[in-house]
Amino acid sequence: MVIDEIIGNFEMLDEWEDRYRYLIELGRTLEPLPDEAHTEENKVRGCASQVWLDSKVIREGRGAPLLSLRGDSDAHIVRGLVALILALYSGRPADEIVDLDAMPLFTELGLAQHLTPQRSNGVRSMVERIKNEARAALAA
Repeated sequence: MVIDEIIGNFEMLDEWEDRYRYLIELGRTLEPLPDEAHTEENKVRGCASQVWLDSKVIREGRGAPLLSLRGDSDAHIVRGLVALILALYSGRPADEIVDLDAMPLFTELGLAQHLTPQRSNGVRSMVERIKNEARAALAA
């Protein structure tokens, strides 16, 4: 799903409970992560729930490499957060990923104020992991 569409859908929902339900629905739209991608290497450290991120670097021409991301979680709301983060970062050039801060989006959507500290830390861990992979792709 495209990030602008997700933002528009969030803006139509006034009640926080509706936004939570939408976040869970977003998680259900994630393409299932194959069993072989549920590895220790793909596991995101710093998340209270189990989260896996699988990335692939795509090099096309002379531009910055692109990162293609897939993810999964064992918790419904966190799976929705994974879907949101993937919509924001996946398919972007690595140099854009390094410069893109997800926190203003989470504030705009009202998520920053409603997530538990553990979930907020998990989001930061996911974002930092993606940025580190983008930095590595740029350095290669």
